[in-house]
Amino acid sequence: MNLLETIDTPVGSYAPDFELPGIDGQVHHLRRYLEKFRAVGVISLCNHCPYVEWYLGRLKNIQAEFAPKGFTLIGLNGSNVDRETKSSFENMKAFALRHQLNFPYLWDSTQDVTGSFGATKTPTAFLIDSNGIVRYKGKIDNHPQDASSIGEDYLRTAIASLFLGKEIEIPQTEAIGTNIDLA
Repeated sequence: MNLLETIDTPVGSYAPDFELPGIDGQVHHLRRYLEKFRAVGVISLCNHCPYVEWYLGRLKNIQAEFAPKGFTLIGLNGSNVDRETKSSFENMKAFALRHQLNFPYLWDSTQDVTGSFGATKTPTAFLIDSNGIVRYKGKIDNHPQDASSIGEDYLRTAIASLFLGKEIEIPQTEAIGTNIDLA
């Protein structure tokens, strides 16, 4: 198994701009999201990762909690469709419908955007401020298998800190999940 080669966008640097198709039939541009929202969370997802399954409810809750404050999540699927047919664009549509996603789900068929962000696992979270700067990257929290567990909610805390104008105390964590394969 070959892991995705990454450029790795570090915290504190500009997020790579992208223009990708979504399951809604629209083309999505990061720059347009940054003009419209105070912050954007890009989450590397796929249709077959158990970690993604464990986190979907929490991600939908984060979207619902912070959307009224000027935030949106964007799901980014950069899985290798040649090796994993479950990650096809049509299967992405079925996945989103089955899980009733409340945020856009985009297809990175070339894996260029996924690699530019530095995502090597699903899920990996990237919090981007309205200036396009990556302010947090890593895992969503430290209790993947138990949503009701008390622990560190890294992404939620980072979003709240950003909106309060406070320093993000833990700006980076090591992502856990399923490895993203090269095309």
